[in-house]
Amino acid sequence: METIQEYKCPCCGGAISFDSSLQKMKWPYCDTEFEMETLQGYDAELKSEQTDDIKWDTGAGGSWNESETEGLRSYICKSCGGEIVGDETTAATSCPFCGNPVVIMGQFCGALRPDFVIPFKLDKRAAKEGLMKHISGKRLLPKVFKDQNHIDEIKGIYVPFWLFDSDADASIRYRATRTSSWSDRNFIYTETRFYSVHRAGTLSFESVPVDGSSKIPNDLMESIEPFDFSEAVDFQTAYLSGFFADKYDISADESVERANERVKNSTTDAFSSTVVGYSSVVPENVSIKLNGGKVKYALYPVWLLNTTWEGKKYTFAMNGQTGKFVGDLPVDKKAAKLWTLALTAGIGAASYGIAWLLWLAGIL
Repeated sequence: METIQEYKCPCCGGAISFDSSLQKMKWPYCDTEFEMETLQGYDAELKSEQTDDIKWDTGAGGSWNESETEGLRSYICKSCGGEIVGDETTAATSCPFCGNPVVIMGQFCGALRPDFVIPFKLDKRAAKEGLMKHISGKRLLPKVFKDQNHIDEIKGIYVPFWLFDSDADASIRYRATRTSSWSDRNFIYTETRFYSVHRAGTLSFESVPVDGSSKIPNDLMESIEPFDFSEAVDFQTAYLSGFFADKYDISADESVERANERVKNSTTDAFSSTVVGYSSVVPENVSIKLNGGKVKYALYPVWLLNTTWEGKKYTFAMNGQTGKFVGDLPVDKKAAKLWTLALTAGIGAASYGIAWLLWLAGIL
């Protein structure tokens, strides 16, 4: 039995047929035309495309020994359930996640031992200065955010991160267009040419970070990146002295989906930057295969302040290595109302003054 090859239009997806008068393949509704060789090559490329092959070795972290855990204490917040780790000299006055002052202490146990740690480079004074700079000039900021006692509550905490390393073999097909227009006395014409653009290559990813804490917003942690992993050292409990360390509650396996998303987005962006000279470029097929994907477990330094205003939680964070500071700020509605009234009155007074000068000049 003879097999009939049916081709789909790359532009609209409809079935196309051979036009004997043009000696080309043509879709009768969108008037798209293709040379037979071009369409056969496009069809062969589609058949050769593969799906993603992304796998990770998530066996990160090690085991604690008794000498290390003897001096550690686990602090559990009665309000949000957050669990943090500190040494036995750390005074837990409030929870760094929700600000609740009631924290009970118990003996630390379990969980994986981090492979690496980036020690704090910036102290609490630098963190307070970063916060003051962040809120300076904000006239409508509620007073509680400027209160010195409140600012003193900013805490240094080591946040758990899963770091993903891998080489990625990628193949991406893009749908690109070039559009040109011209006109005569009667009509304006627009011609759109469609192109299938292919890019393939290998990218290396090292220490792609995914935070392992559900208590800290992911977008907040990504906003204070990057961390410089070249300054990471082998983990020792001495680095915890004077700071807290959050116990991860999202495993490496549970973090794979976010890591895959970051790898795919970075790969797509890198390859897309090489597709130039077109009116539009849209990726139609992305195939990524990872080689030797491994995961490390590390603690990254973060200065953290949580507070609540009118029932809404606000979190501020500063990269304890670079000083990058982020956090949304609320608006005091009463102050905003007074400011609006003052501004309106000022505009009204200015308008009256201008009218008076125009009257004096005889214009009005």
